[in-house]
Amino acid sequence: MKTSIIGFPRVGSLRELKFGTEKFFRNEIDRNELEKIAKELRIKNLKLEKESGLDFIPSNDFSFYDLTLDAAVLINIIPKRYKDLGLDDLQEYFAMAKGYQGENGDVKALAMKKWFNTNYHYMVPEIDDETEVKLVGTKVFDEFKEAKNEDILSKPVLIGPYTLLKKLRYVGDKKANDFSDDFIAVYKEIIERLNKLGAEWIQFDEPEIVYDLTDGDKNLFNKLYSEILKSKNNSKILIQTYFGDVRDIYLNLLELDFDAIGLDFIEGLKTKDLIDEYGFKEDKILFAGLINGKNIWRNNYKKTLETIEFLKNKNINFVLNTSCSLLHVPYTLKNESKLDNKYLEHFSFAEEKLVELKDLKELSENNYETDKKYIENQKLFNNRPDSYDKDVNNRVNNIKEEDYIRKPDFETREKIQREKFKLPLFPTTTIGSFPQTKEVRKNRSDFKNNLISEEEYIAFNKEKIKECIREQEEIGIDVLVHGEFERNDMVEYFGERLNGFLFTEKAWVQSYGTRCVKPPIIWGDVFRKNQMTVFWSKYAKSLTNKEVKGMLTGPVTILNWSFPREDIEIKEQTLQIALAIRDEVLDLEKNGINIIQVDEAALREKLPLRKSDWFKEYLAWAIPAFRLVHSGVKEDTQIHTHMCYSEFTDIIKAIDDMDADVISFEASRSDLQILDSLKENNFKTQVGPGVYDIHSPRIPSKEELVNQIKRILEKVSPEKLWINPDCGLKTRGNKEVRESLKNLLNATREVRDENNRNI
Repeated sequence: MKTSIIGFPRVGSLRELKFGTEKFFRNEIDRNELEKIAKELRIKNLKLEKESGLDFIPSNDFSFYDLTLDAAVLINIIPKRYKDLGLDDLQEYFAMAKGYQGENGDVKALAMKKWFNTNYHYMVPEIDDETEVKLVGTKVFDEFKEAKNEDILSKPVLIGPYTLLKKLRYVGDKKANDFSDDFIAVYKEIIERLNKLGAEWIQFDEPEIVYDLTDGDKNLFNKLYSEILKSKNNSKILIQTYFGDVRDIYLNLLELDFDAIGLDFIEGLKTKDLIDEYGFKEDKILFAGLINGKNIWRNNYKKTLETIEFLKNKNINFVLNTSCSLLHVPYTLKNESKLDNKYLEHFSFAEEKLVELKDLKELSENNYETDKKYIENQKLFNNRPDSYDKDVNNRVNNIKEEDYIRKPDFETREKIQREKFKLPLFPTTTIGSFPQTKEVRKNRSDFKNNLISEEEYIAFNKEKIKECIREQEEIGIDVLVHGEFERNDMVEYFGERLNGFLFTEKAWVQSYGTRCVKPPIIWGDVFRKNQMTVFWSKYAKSLTNKEVKGMLTGPVTILNWSFPREDIEIKEQTLQIALAIRDEVLDLEKNGINIIQVDEAALREKLPLRKSDWFKEYLAWAIPAFRLVHSGVKEDTQIHTHMCYSEFTDIIKAIDDMDADVISFEASRSDLQILDSLKENNFKTQVGPGVYDIHSPRIPSKEELVNQIKRILEKVSPEKLWINPDCGLKTRGNKEVRESLKNLLNATREVRDENNRNI
């Protein structure tokens, strides 16, 4: 049996790529130095994978920003506005990823969305009717040759034509089918060039086929590959799927001339059933995704070896593979020095998953039940210290249906709150966080490392909160925030204050571009030990006569942005967290915080990819879990929530059922596409579509924001509209935040005055 992975983390074990790229953005290093850092990281990964005994080593799984953007750039899918900047190819690439504002022009970044059901964000390539699809890049070939120079015959990885066509944003009359012939030609050329370079295997990632597929989808897929596969010559083609099963197209895959098919056995609920019912082709190789690429728990060798035996009994020629790219887990456990080994031995990051692949390969070839590695592995699943709490379980079991329902109804609350707060038309606010400067991070780090006292730490944060409140008042914002200077991360902060979480030191995971997050690990039953935010919110409220939002993270987001347990159901974990956040909501209310924001930035993230499973498997408990958080507050307490980059149009009714009073969401990069859906569904909740993109350093002009607000008003009733940026401001600088918010307020006042005159 051979082993393979789909892809490996690319930012480095200590985020070397992140820091190098950010230095490049600040002009502290040049392009040559950045490319040197990138090459060193790629070579390090290749050598690690080779030394681990991996049989199929990927190349082209590296990216400076995003693999979807890489695939588009490779074949000339570059909007004209970026080409017109006259930048070199790398600067042009980064302009597409993060926007550009300089002497060559001013352009926004491409749209950004969540990659399937993960917390990774991909860039949405944009194609118009005039785009000439052709091979212009060399990255996939260069990185294959780079691996070859290290004496590694790698498996080049590229996003497949079907998935790329489906992920594009079409600007014009042409759609996916209209570009299919161009894609066939360019992918055939890619195969031919890799063939000449000596590529034995080529991997095309096609996760898009795990969705519900229409006949038109299947026809497009079959058209693409029935032609593209004619060019494979001496190279073998692996079609790789992940994040689900391929029940709608499994038989088609068997009939097409693929040499191998990669299937997900972790999230693919029907993968094993499909093989059991329809078998597998003798002339094809199955790349069996049996190592979880999205979670950090050790593989249960017993369960995996049982599936291996199942495949052997079916006489299937298979390769042991990861379920998806290891991009979604941290790099290595070797950097973790503070967690007790009684916990660490339960975890497996990307580097350790290479060891698991090797172990399983060896165990499958021997009498594994007496093997020491197998015995030690099984002990882990019978020993979970500190994970169970009787009181938490009793509380969850005693939740009643009425606990999910807030009274009175939304329309009644809306009138009461309008009278209480007396906010102007188009009230302005921000999403929560303000810039986390070096000084802010140092204060937090010094306190954590016992370099300053608690009194000094608190005094610093109080001064920052005072500055933040004063600045918002000077700018003229209507509903203020305290800035969150005490918080490291919107999930980690709460996890540190809840029982049941574990925290790593350097287990970073890429979220997008240079942005990395360090997800907490849900180890045991969750409950709130003490108040978590009341002290800071109460202090901020004492500084102003305006309303200050209490800022919390919702249970579904805490769950989705953590590594969840695998020994109990996701629903149960979420309800435990919901009860803990509910306690904090009620304490904020008791302490005079009249507006409370409970962010559910990641609500959609764990939504099953197949619509038939949405309500049965997820929304049926995720939406009530949010309602559980706020159902106990008074009628005149206003509940806000916020959602980040995702596609919400198809779950708008479910979002309305969250029964919040106000929802803000990312809209600037998605060109306000969600607004049509709000209107069509008679969305009752007040809304704050983000009017500018905070993930780009560019400062929107007042005129640009006026136009954006007016566009929103074509779809949203004036009395329902809030004005805000599209996300928190922690990653931005003070100067750009100040200028952007001033422009936002001036634009709002202009549109507000126009509307008031027309009433």
